[in-house]
Amino acid sequence: MTVDDGLAADIRERLAAVEDLLRESVRSDVPLLADASRHLLEAGGKRFRPTLVLLASHFGDPTASGVVPAAVVVELTHLATLYHDDVMDEATVRRGDQSANARWTNTVAILTGDYLFARASDLLADLGPEAVRIQARSFARLVRGQIQETVGPAADADPLKHYLQVLADKTASLIATSGQLGAMLAGAPAHIVDTITSACEKIGVAFQLSDDILDVASETEQSGKTPGTDLREGIRTLPIHHVQAGIGSGPDDARLRELLTLDLTDDALHREALTLLRAHPAMDQARADLRAWAEDARAELMTLPDIPARAALTGLCDYVVSRTG
Repeated sequence: MTVDDGLAADIRERLAAVEDLLRESVRSDVPLLADASRHLLEAGGKRFRPTLVLLASHFGDPTASGVVPAAVVVELTHLATLYHDDVMDEATVRRGDQSANARWTNTVAILTGDYLFARASDLLADLGPEAVRIQARSFARLVRGQIQETVGPAADADPLKHYLQVLADKTASLIATSGQLGAMLAGAPAHIVDTITSACEKIGVAFQLSDDILDVASETEQSGKTPGTDLREGIRTLPIHHVQAGIGSGPDDARLRELLTLDLTDDALHREALTLLRAHPAMDQARADLRAWAEDARAELMTLPDIPARAALTGLCDYVVSRTG
């Protein structure tokens, strides 16, 4: 993805300011809280959501005072959800390091996530009531998505529709909010704010769908993750939904369907299921779905003013598709 040199330099400079404010925001005079709050912050991360805030701000005044704090707000919110997710998932590793709940306790991890939410709210208070409202509604969607994922679809519900709604709420909502806050606080016109918000939500769904595909299709050296992790854990992602919905068929279709009902923590069964899933037409359908979400986002973005930030955002649409091969 090629980014205008001037835009890239501006984003780097403002991301440095974001990092400074992030470190300031997680400080505490309680040593354990300070250590736990820094734990994920210092583990790295792409800073994808803050970058979206900064890119969206270029459709208004990117130097506006609320832009960098808004970027910190969305990253603190994202980090807080990771602490909570690791407790719910009983995870032991996060970003290549020991998870907070494994290093300390579930209680410490939950309270640290709560602390980061509180710090984000403190920053939000200076950004005006509309920013507070946007973030509150985004947070409500995050919780709703997690609950919906936990309870699963109702007996009479479409499992794929339920799954996509979970993605939109749990993952894409905060990505949409990132674009919305960046454009709004930079003073962009309302119709541009609305377009960016909608397009960023679609990009958020596309990113998660690409992760679903990569979990099946990629090798460890490509993705840095163990292939078929979702499959092993019994998580129904997009390719599996398509298999179960009857997308495609073949001599091994019945066997794959049978395997998907079994305990795939068994290495031999997992290996067989992963091999069959990789060759199944459901993978092609999943890639087609991904392209559709990315193209919908691109179509909306192309209605925006033709500035370097638009090219950077449309480049993200290309990236989410190309990373899945």
